[in-house]
Amino acid sequence: MSNIQDKVVIITGASSGIGEAAAIELASKGAKLVLGARREERLQKLQGEIEQSGGTAIYKVTDVTSQTQMEELAAYALKKFGKIDVLVNNAGIMPQAFLFKKKVDEWDQMIDVNIKGVLYAIAAVLPSMREQKSGHIINLSSVAGHNIYPGGTVYCGTKHAVRAISEGLRQEEAMSGTNIRVTNVSPGAVSSELLATTSDAESKAGLDEFYKVAIDADSIARAITFAIEQPSDVAINEMIIRPTVQVG
Repeated sequence: MSNIQDKVVIITGASSGIGEAAAIELASKGAKLVLGARREERLQKLQGEIEQSGGTAIYKVTDVTSQTQMEELAAYALKKFGKIDVLVNNAGIMPQAFLFKKKVDEWDQMIDVNIKGVLYAIAAVLPSMREQKSGHIINLSSVAGHNIYPGGTVYCGTKHAVRAISEGLRQEEAMSGTNIRVTNVSPGAVSSELLATTSDAESKAGLDEFYKVAIDADSIARAITFAIEQPSDVAINEMIIRPTVQVG
């Protein structure tokens, strides 16, 4: 039997891309999915597909930039399943542009989704995980959380922040003896809807070219599954996953 069987897994940004792929992969391993995203029709469709395949999934329309909605998503998981074993902190956006173009609204959105959304999700699940003395928090950073490149300055900053938050949380929980594992996953170019969040035409053209080598979201879903499958005394703390031919 898989170590994932009957684990309750919350996934944010579950309506597409890595979140959707992770939901399908984990459901096939016997996990009970709690799906969160803003687009209800996508959530309904994904829930239906999982259930038709014999899996278990519930959903709640959730905007990660709202602390209240994140707390409600965690409370819903506890009400329906009585526990939260895993959080896949996946929701994110990637608008790109040089700083001189002053895309201030996009900076604010990235900070709200990519940093505050991650923190709100952690805050929502941590109390119950600490009470049960087990849990696993998986944060989606990026290769941009390791590198910095022109045009991606603010995005890189948010993904560096996710890595720092992941490592800080790991250290805090390790010293507290709560048995909570923390994994930071840094994908490279992956086929998803992230490219659609870039409004700047110059940056979009560069990203379109770069992403010609993109790998499927299923590749990241398998990595997430691998981290969860490990015995409880083993923590996979950091994974960087690129297309084989990706240079940067």
